[in-house]
Amino acid sequence: MELIVAVYEDWGIGKDGTQPIALKADRKFFRQTTKGAMVIAGRRTVEDFPGQQPLPGRENVLLTRKGVAYPGFSLCGSVEEVLQKAEKAPRTMVIGGGSVYRQLLPYCDIAYVTKLHTRVPCDTWFPNLDQDPDWVLEELLGSGEEAGIGYEFCRYVRKRAE
Repeated sequence: MELIVAVYEDWGIGKDGTQPIALKADRKFFRQTTKGAMVIAGRRTVEDFPGQQPLPGRENVLLTRKGVAYPGFSLCGSVEEVLQKAEKAPRTMVIGGGSVYRQLLPYCDIAYVTKLHTRVPCDTWFPNLDQDPDWVLEELLGSGEEAGIGYEFCRYVRKRAE
């Protein structure tokens, strides 16, 4: 499994169920990276989608214990259900939010991280992969600046056991 996330300098990812700052370049990177994949999101993330609609060109899976269904989303009530579903998909991307990342990070081998070089108030954080001995920054996929904010697209990989 893979994941994709945008983080601020302190590895914050959101506040009150949404991204405080979203760059057009990151949205484009997200669309390109997740296109054709099964995407796994939590309820609060889905509620932040435009119109709470599924993302086009992807199989949309909602991981929630609440049992609330949204049209166009397959519902999974547990990590085990997600893992079973992921086995049948050619590519699976975890897209948030915080709780879903925490639950599924142990099953991911690749992480696409957009680093935004700014700090904003957050109430949800992603683990700092730069400080995690199990992960290594494998490739810088691109960088730029938008609205006065520098950013980098990074590809991390989980280290293999020797």
